[in-house]
Amino acid sequence: MIRKEAIDIVCNYIKNDIIISANGFISRDVYSSLEKNTNFYMIGSMGLASSIALGIALKKPKRRIFVFDGDGNILMNLGSLVTIGTLHPKNLIHIIFDNKIHESTGGQPTQSKKINILKIAKATNYLTYSVNTKKSLENVLKKISKSKGPILIHVLIKKSNAKSSRVDISPKLIKNRFMNAINK
Repeated sequence: MIRKEAIDIVCNYIKNDIIISANGFISRDVYSSLEKNTNFYMIGSMGLASSIALGIALKKPKRRIFVFDGDGNILMNLGSLVTIGTLHPKNLIHIIFDNKIHESTGGQPTQSKKINILKIAKATNYLTYSVNTKKSLENVLKKISKSKGPILIHVLIKKSNAKSSRVDISPKLIKNRFMNAINK
């Protein structure tokens, strides 16, 4: 399974929930798959999607918040796992798409081959799942529909040459429409 396929599957299950997507190809794929006002495309800073999602989860406890991260992104901000695990937002679902590389910047290797992200998440009080097929991803998404978080789904994906088009909304507009949409 490649990143775009995995993101399409997840987006099919979460049409009405809030999505915070990491920079790079992940935001592009979310934009291509399920563009909506309650998506926040973190197109600038690497590693901060999980921190943004935590803040929103704490302020909007009745809404489910999905954060789409890459292995390179979460490795840039492992401290967010500790903070999320400590604050324990029941409405936060953290999905990490792990292809062992920084695909958006040319395929440089990440250290996710050596660092067990799932064990770190478990140690910080996440409910964790690991999947590597479309069917297992679908099964976990069904299973967590009534579960309380924080939940982390570690999605093992393959490198891909497929590229979705860039998010063509300005950062200012992304922020403004997102804030308006989640505050209705």
